Amino acid sequence: MQYLVTAEEMRRYDGNTTERIGIPAIVLMERAALAAWEAVSEYCRGREAEKKTALVMAGMGNNGADGLALARLLAEKGFGAEVWCVEDSGKASDLWDTQRRILENWPVEFVTKPSRGEYTVVIDALFGVGLSREIEGKAREAVARFNAVRGYKIALDLPSGIDSDTGIVRNCAVRVDETVTFGFCKRGLRFFPGREYAGKIKVADIGVSPAGFFDVPPEMILCDETERELLPRRAKDGNKGTFGKVLLAAGSRNMAGAAALAARACYRVGAGMVKVITPEENRQILQTAVPEALLGQPEDLKEGMEWADVIALGPGIGASDEAARCLEMAVQDSGKPILLDADGLNLLAGHMRLQNALAKQGGQGRRIVLTPHMGELSRLTGVSIEDLKKNPVSYGEELSRRFHAAAVIKDAVTVVCAEECPACLCEGGNSGMATAGTGDVLAGAIAGLMAQGLMPYQASIAGVRLHELAGRRAAAQWGEHACMASDVALMLGVSETADRFFANR
Repeated sequence: MQYLVTAEEMRRYDGNTTERIGIPAIVLMERAALAAWEAVSEYCRGREAEKKTALVMAGMGNNGADGLALARLLAEKGFGAEVWCVEDSGKASDLWDTQRRILENWPVEFVTKPSRGEYTVVIDALFGVGLSREIEGKAREAVARFNAVRGYKIALDLPSGIDSDTGIVRNCAVRVDETVTFGFCKRGLRFFPGREYAGKIKVADIGVSPAGFFDVPPEMILCDETERELLPRRAKDGNKGTFGKVLLAAGSRNMAGAAALAARACYRVGAGMVKVITPEENRQILQTAVPEALLGQPEDLKEGMEWADVIALGPGIGASDEAARCLEMAVQDSGKPILLDADGLNLLAGHMRLQNALAKQGGQGRRIVLTPHMGELSRLTGVSIEDLKKNPVSYGEELSRRFHAAAVIKDAVTVVCAEECPACLCEGGNSGMATAGTGDVLAGAIAGLMAQGLMPYQASIAGVRLHELAGRRAAAQWGEHACMASDVALMLGVSETADRFFANR
């Protein structure tokens, strides 16, 4: 697990480290410069005999001061180092002035623009996390010129022009090969488009640690656990009943694929029994695709809810009156844990009475998971997709509070939100997973984990992470262009032994 911080959180932890713990700010700055030098050194390994040059684009704040400190280290190591100051030096921070005075003793050249078209390394130290406005004027021209210069490009803390909290571009932004971010990873480095601008991300320990939280930890984490850490432990004397029973209302007439994918995923993460409620027309297909599954028709839903440990409703269920009756029954006639996905969410969005009922149940302790993609979230909230994408975390948190539920906000990166829990970012997927049916696989995985006793927040995080790891394996096996949802389902929860088996096929 990694912490992901906002600009405000990072400022607070920096301040706590210097003011309450007592580590001087300039010490943190020197450690930041050393961490950046390590990235430069790693890139230059094997090129020791070459004459090396460096350009540092520096602002007048503390990010620029980090750049000046790095310029000194580069000069010390034999680089022909230039510092390109973009703004008026009258706006300089105290630490910038300190670093500037130190540089007077080193052979670093200050320039008004890049003196050459190519350098060994090109350093972005213009804004860092301090940017809170659109880039205009001289700074915008500098960003364009920086992007045009050739060389291995490294951003200090955050590529200039990327919003630290959301990853959106503030009018324009530098694009780098690597970002060395200090203390904790910034949220904007993990969301698109910031993630594309940042290149390789290195989180450097400079002395700002969890000790500086003082009981106020970051409100977001990054999930990076393995299957071994995520899958529930299995009792050696367990049986199909003790490993959890999932009732899956999925599929519409002659549309059995979503139901098959979701049911298979339930089993793949360890659920003991899955009963699929689907129209009779789908029976033969499902018996062939998932012979392990029990089958029922919509009129069997009530009996199935009494049997099940968790209800999952929505994948491919459609928008018919019959589907709407299934949703109403699942909400009104049961207090069992429930997951709503896909068409289940679209139906819910059109029924305010059911929304209010479900929210009330969540407040009374019913375990609920909602898994909207951006279109479904837009229908539930009334907010445009464009606005949702600017800050999916805040809207996910709002949805989780409204329904007292775990909200799984699906996009290029997925965020899990729940009341009184840190938002959890899961980002290990790939473009091969952007194909029909992968959302059905995810819904089945989360439902299967809930059936085994995991609470909604934990089941959602584990399901999303297992889904990502399965997508990674599927893409490695078949390629991102050829990857299908059934491939992802096949790879869910596989062990290291299975990894080796697939690698040798």
